[in-house]
Amino acid sequence: MRGGGMILSAGVAALVVLVLSLGARPSAADIPPRNETARVARYVAHRCDWGALATISSHEPVTGRPFANVFSVSDGPRGRSSGVIYLYLTTMEISVQDLQVNANASLTMSLAQTPYCREEKYDPQSPLCAHIILSGSVQKVNDTETDKAKLALFSRHPEMATWPRDHDWFFAKLNITNVWVLDYFGGIKTVTPEEYYQAKP
Repeated sequence: MRGGGMILSAGVAALVVLVLSLGARPSAADIPPRNETARVARYVAHRCDWGALATISSHEPVTGRPFANVFSVSDGPRGRSSGVIYLYLTTMEISVQDLQVNANASLTMSLAQTPYCREEKYDPQSPLCAHIILSGSVQKVNDTETDKAKLALFSRHPEMATWPRDHDWFFAKLNITNVWVLDYFGGIKTVTPEEYYQAKP
């Protein structure tokens, strides 16, 4: 399969089939305990396939104001969480143009996108339907990290391999500087990036 000037190798294609067959249906039994906040953050990051990325707009008539947009993300193939949030971007996209002016951004991901909250009858705004907010800066990955980013994204989003090659797609990641977790009533909780990366989802 080809897309964005990329070739999805037979090995990666086989992995795509494997991870898609595994599925991802979080249950009350496998969500980390609420007192293990860093693990909850990593769990949500790995379970979610997309998030709302907020940038500072560089476009009229909302220049300088917050602007949120949906992006597909992945922190690794199913069952192989790295905590690193990878994205597949093109400068033709309006939010990416914002990032070229100001690379700072925040990304929100929620278990509302999984079957879990619906099955538990949690409203998407309920803190019991856990969500995280990651802030930092978005940057293009270097050559040594490209294969890892490609595997992370194409294994979870195989359609990406077929996207138009003339859009000059590139792999990027969110360099996380702040992590907030909301998974229960009583206010938001924070963990350091170091705690986040060291945790096992």
